[in-house]
Amino acid sequence: MSERPFSILGLQQIAIGGLDKGALRKLWVDTLGLHPHGNFRSEKENVDEDIVTAGAGAFKVEVDLMQPIDPDKKPKVHEPALNHIGLWVDDLKTAVDWLSEQGTRFTPGGIRKGAAGFDVCFIHPKGNADAPIGGEGVLIELVQAPQDVIDAFKKLA
Repeated sequence: MSERPFSILGLQQIAIGGLDKGALRKLWVDTLGLHPHGNFRSEKENVDEDIVTAGAGAFKVEVDLMQPIDPDKKPKVHEPALNHIGLWVDDLKTAVDWLSEQGTRFTPGGIRKGAAGFDVCFIHPKGNADAPIGGEGVLIELVQAPQDVIDAFKKLA
């Protein structure tokens, strides 16, 4: 592989699915003490989610608590229960272009606005003949980091 023209900065989110996000909130908010931050609903993505957070500032991590709008339709955001992880990236477009050249498979939809308002793109859980590199069973969301997050991570480096 050629030299990587982008950096993965850190964990942006994890997304956990279940048939009842109320049970997820009981654990993550009521029991563990994460802070409610927002909500997102998308018929197209079959998801109704609550966004809760841990940490602060540039190092805040989202935990997306997701339930399907219709459990019989796809995508089934509750299967598997650990739906995806999100990684901050310093240059999303460059990352997607370079990863594509290396044979990485992405889900349909390309770069788009995610639930938290950042540009995102997903690496498919499985590679295929045309793009053999996938998430080895894990859906991976690449998230364009805002400048303050990029600066904070660079300061630590």
